[in-house]
Amino acid sequence: MILAHDDAGDGPPLVLIHAGVCDRRMWEPQWRALTGQLRTIRCDLRGFGESPLPAESFNNADDVLRLLDMLGIDRASVVGASFGGRVALELAATWPQRVERLILLCGGWEGVDPDPELRSFAEEEDRLLDQGDVDGAVELNVQTWLGPDASDASRSLVRRMQRRAFEVQLEAGDDAVAEHRDVDPGAVEAPTLVVSGAKDFAHFRQVAATLADRIRGAEHRELDWAGHLPSLERPDLVIDLLLDHLCN
Repeated sequence: MILAHDDAGDGPPLVLIHAGVCDRRMWEPQWRALTGQLRTIRCDLRGFGESPLPAESFNNADDVLRLLDMLGIDRASVVGASFGGRVALELAATWPQRVERLILLCGGWEGVDPDPELRSFAEEEDRLLDQGDVDGAVELNVQTWLGPDASDASRSLVRRMQRRAFEVQLEAGDDAVAEHRDVDPGAVEAPTLVVSGAKDFAHFRQVAATLADRIRGAEHRELDWAGHLPSLERPDLVIDLLLDHLCN
């Protein structure tokens, strides 16, 4: 299966990989600016947006690589947010020759263990879903992952994207399992920008600091205003941040 995606613009190719509470619509605030300078592809990972879950196990990085092959793209820059950052990291570490530049926005990585705060969130989300309270689980995610600068429009968008993800995933059941490879950040060759939010979970701030230390030559930039989804909190500032790394 080829992931649902949009492909627009001209210039060096760029792939955008969404967060786990979102789908490819999360990049709408940056879409016009990015496609004005780059050939930009945004995709829905399986179980999000318009990409259904299969009836067997799968690997998200493999899916993104398959999409690049289908589009005839040998080498692309990659931006990943949160869970999408984990996918982007696996892509860049497993096939370093395919990634030109890499940006990880509050990315995930299992090399840093979850802390009690993050485990508490996961337990509460599971409790709400087990009780059939999808509305409650949606609101928990909106309140947890967006920082204080997020607009009402951004909160509404995350609410719609998260609800869609729950609908797709709950309907599919337990047969579809996302597998991943163990990742060595030291295998990444692309010039890398690691971004963290000062108002995010401490876990993700530690992930960012560790990745910046393990990826050769990586730059770590912490945004003092940001929560977990900076591209939806101050979209214009993130456009400048992305283009500065991707185009200079």
